Amino acid sequence: MKIVILDGYTENPGDLSWEGFEQLGEVTVYDRTPSAQGNEEIIRRAKGAQVILVNKTVISAQTIAALKPELQYIGVLATGYNVVDVAAAAKYGVAVSNVPAYGTTAVAQFTMALLLELCHHVGEHAASVKAGEWSRCPDFCYWNTPMTELAGKTFGVIGFGRIGRATAQLASAFGMKVIAYSRSAKGDGSVPMVSLDELLEKSDVISLHCPLFAETQGIINRENIAKMKDGVLILNTSRGPLICEEDLAQALESGKVAGAAVDVLTQEPPAEQNPLLGAKNCIVTPHIAWASRESRARLMDTAVQNLRAYLAGSPQNLVSL
Repeated sequence: MKIVILDGYTENPGDLSWEGFEQLGEVTVYDRTPSAQGNEEIIRRAKGAQVILVNKTVISAQTIAALKPELQYIGVLATGYNVVDVAAAAKYGVAVSNVPAYGTTAVAQFTMALLLELCHHVGEHAASVKAGEWSRCPDFCYWNTPMTELAGKTFGVIGFGRIGRATAQLASAFGMKVIAYSRSAKGDGSVPMVSLDELLEKSDVISLHCPLFAETQGIINRENIAKMKDGVLILNTSRGPLICEEDLAQALESGKVAGAAVDVLTQEPPAEQNPLLGAKNCIVTPHIAWASRESRARLMDTAVQNLRAYLAGSPQNLVSL
């Protein structure tokens, strides 16, 4: 069986092994396969493969049609599978599986890391020490930004799935009062479930953990920001388009939002003119909340298990229609 991994570098830059797939067939790994310029290179590399694995390489209906009849299975090395035309896959009888829930612990931990950086600016202070500022200081200590304690403040979670619940537990451990809003998930009794407006009005920190749907796109916008407390902190480790970036940048500039930390943007990699890149009191990280080695190892293990289950006639984590 021929297995082609079209963009393996992000999942495995060299610290993991493809051995699990190599036990199942002849594996060819490409670090990156560009899809922005069309399907020709994708088709050339994947031609004749029964199995292809992708992370962000786009697999269109035209690509699937061109790779039939050999292509039988597409494994997505991620939870989100919008890069694959699943309707076309179903039409051509191609199974598509994703990897849910592998990054829950990593993303929750990273969310709190972003919050702590907003509260203490650890990196900035460490850099100032190395630049000699402490050595020149007339006092035994200094701080360049205000310090913020989390205990007693309200942490609002938008989206109460696995990651939202895990993040809520960590916030509770810091002594924060946690409230949550969800369009679909029912509360588990651990925190009060409130309306979106109530969450916006009461939260000192708002953390986004909801999927991207038409109803949630731009949920952080000028109108909703106006409902928030002055000095609110906003975190996003979910999907970039949940935020209207220009509206958030303006709110940061005015001080309505005291700080924001986002691991995702509407366009990735971002355009240089993205308003959040130069926004005041805004931390932007390069979509790495999911990327701990432990998280990526779980992703790899599940992706292998998905393919084994498919070959055994009992497919799991199917997302094709």
